[in-house]
Amino acid sequence: MTTYAEGVDEVTDADFGTEVLGSGLPVLVQFTAEWCGPCRQLKPVLGALAREEAARLRIVEIDVDRNPETTVRYGVLATPTLMVFQAGEPVKSLVGARPKRRLLEELEDVIGS
Repeated sequence: MTTYAEGVDEVTDADFGTEVLGSGLPVLVQFTAEWCGPCRQLKPVLGALAREEAARLRIVEIDVDRNPETTVRYGVLATPTLMVFQAGEPVKSLVGARPKRRLLEELEDVIGS
């Protein structure tokens, strides 16, 4: 596992089960790609959110081109796709970049206020 942006780790097909499905905290996964402009726009947003919400939410990213198994398993067709996992199950899916305030509003039911 490597650190992608400050506070955001990169996961792979090999460690997705351990790092995401086995996490005690809710995990926000960004399905991303190097060529994806909106994904790059989301980097600072996710980095800030990871630092501010570390006690309530873990944030990771997975490259769709290098990790096709996980991408196909969860039916990801567009990047960036943000998917929240709780207790090993996907509970929310969002597609596209958005500002931090809007993302926090959309995650409120998962991480609480």
